[in-house]
Amino acid sequence: MNTQYPIARLIPAIGLSALLGMAPVAHAHEAGDLIVRAGGAWVYPNDSSGDVGGFPGNGVEVEDAFSAGLSVTYMLTDTFSIDLLGALPFTHDIKATGPDLGALGRIAEATHLPPTLLANVHIPLQTEKFQPYAGVGINYTFFFDESTSASLEGALGESKIDLDDSIGPAFQVGADYLLTDKWLLNIAVWYIDIDTEATINFKGDPNDPNDDGSTRVNVDIDPWVVMVGAGYRF
Repeated sequence: MNTQYPIARLIPAIGLSALLGMAPVAHAHEAGDLIVRAGGAWVYPNDSSGDVGGFPGNGVEVEDAFSAGLSVTYMLTDTFSIDLLGALPFTHDIKATGPDLGALGRIAEATHLPPTLLANVHIPLQTEKFQPYAGVGINYTFFFDESTSASLEGALGESKIDLDDSIGPAFQVGADYLLTDKWLLNIAVWYIDIDTEATINFKGDPNDPNDDGSTRVNVDIDPWVVMVGAGYRF
């Protein structure tokens, strides 16, 4: 019996089945698309601080915050895009930590805006509905409306706090899921390098030549930011 003939027929059939099973990769977005996304944004500081000046072993802690987030993406090609991240202002409580200052609890609050510019790579998949992406860029965070708490002023008297602006790298991963040709759902996560120096000014002791009426502390906020929302593709 000739067994080569059915085997010869089977080999191209297997090859054809394999080719049919290998769907081509696709991009959900195309060059020239403008994508606007908005949603809720949660900031989770991964913070650490140096010692508060004059108080070894005592530092500060930055609390979580929530606001509305916004991102605008322009597709340079089917694969690469630029992304501008913005938000409504975030306001964080700042707490004292350590054996001497920890009892003060909340000592201040500060508001900031963290505009971030990123370059992204969009990863093609075998579906045009789902589009993951990842990017790297630069962040500029500026602080405003800083204020001290009643507990701090009870300890130091009338005082004010000032936080330096920050510039540093930022990283993101995210994904879009297309509901229609225009509307989509989005989730994105950023890690942002935010470092600042906080200066607290108060009325010093006029009888102490070493008391200039100020103290400082370096704070690495370095938050994770999570945004969940919806978008529209133009």
